[in-house]
Amino acid sequence: MKKILVLIFLISSFAHAQYTINGTMSPTIESDWIILYKVEGARQKFVQNTKIRVDSVEIQGKKQALGIFTFTLPKDSKVGSYRATYKLEGAGFVDFIFNKEDVSFGFHPDYPEQSVTFTTSKENIFYKKYLDDIATAQQSLDSIQVAALQNPGLDLKAPYKAAFSNVNSIQKKYLSAAENMYVKPFVEASFRNSPSEIINSPQKYMSNMVYTFFDRMDFNNKTLLNSSFLVDRITDYVFYINYSEDKDTQQKLYKESIIKVLSKIKNAPFKKDIIEFLISQFETTMNLDLIDYLFENHYNKLPESLQNKKFRDEKQQLFAAEVGRIAPDFSWQENGKNLSLSKLNDAENYLLIFWSTGCSHCIREIPQIHKYLKDNKKVKVIAFSLEKNDFSWKNYKKTLPNWHHVLGLNKWENKTARTYNIMSTPAYFILDSNKKIIAKPDHLNNVKEFINKL
Repeated sequence: MKKILVLIFLISSFAHAQYTINGTMSPTIESDWIILYKVEGARQKFVQNTKIRVDSVEIQGKKQALGIFTFTLPKDSKVGSYRATYKLEGAGFVDFIFNKEDVSFGFHPDYPEQSVTFTTSKENIFYKKYLDDIATAQQSLDSIQVAALQNPGLDLKAPYKAAFSNVNSIQKKYLSAAENMYVKPFVEASFRNSPSEIINSPQKYMSNMVYTFFDRMDFNNKTLLNSSFLVDRITDYVFYINYSEDKDTQQKLYKESIIKVLSKIKNAPFKKDIIEFLISQFETTMNLDLIDYLFENHYNKLPESLQNKKFRDEKQQLFAAEVGRIAPDFSWQENGKNLSLSKLNDAENYLLIFWSTGCSHCIREIPQIHKYLKDNKKVKVIAFSLEKNDFSWKNYKKTLPNWHHVLGLNKWENKTARTYNIMSTPAYFILDSNKKIIAKPDHLNNVKEFINKL
């Protein structure tokens, strides 16, 4: 009898020594693997990965393939926000809370956030129910506000007041129920600060939204800091709430929103992560002005111990040869003279071409460019040839008189080629007299079109 009791105790202890995260996606996807991360602000820490098992279920007489996966977390796993990622690009993940309990959920892989349903986990079921209920109530309130803006003559004060009261009542109910729960800070921070009365103009409505957007968010709360919540809200505020169709106005709004966001953050490591995150976001649209602004006015003012020199150097190198930048300088010898790009003064514009005698596209296009520019006195060509040795180059350059010819040995590993991020040849850069890059045409026809406009 004693041995049986010991066995039962051991089985029970083992059962509580680990937790399971079960997910089902319907339909399944082609990928075999899914990765689990712990989300900490703008960072993701790898936890483990697992294979997606394929099963099938019959829905309305048709068989549907399901993707099923399970993660096993040890007893000492940290409480916090986690992310199951099944696509490396796009919205290919499901976020959930882990608070020392099993978690089970199902979702559609094409729109996970809208479709996810939790079947196990008190914390996640509660928070998802809150989000659904508060969203429905908020949409009702917003629809009355929109109707009032579209039809100023309508008297909607009473229904707005009732909807406003309903939203606040739902929030109060969930806040009370969330007492002592891990998700309580999310419930507090998710609540919008809606005006108590109808606003009578779209401008005032948007101004109020911008002004009160962060009112409910505690940027010092560790639970929020160690999740994607604040990062997502910052993304909304910077890139969607503050919007203008005018390019110059938009740049100004970006800077104003960045200042407001960073003024909210007192946690220095988190501020550093957010600045790096914003730089990476602006990188996708090659917004060099904002990238420079973030480095010069915010990143470089962080404590030196926090700054990531590798990150800064990589980004600065990545954007060194983009439109709007002064072309990185390089030197060469020509007819016994030492020349450098920065000191050339023999043309109004320059066409810098990275090419190679071993590149078939180059051999076809380079003679065409030479013929096209033969009588053009305003544009001078700098032909930077990436070669393993100088044998073919020495002979070929003789067929291209009146150009500046530069030999770049080590081909793709050439230092200048790496500075210009040359991944293929031919690569074209059009410069003004100050060697500022004014265009990076993709093809020969684009080169001709741009030069024709000079």
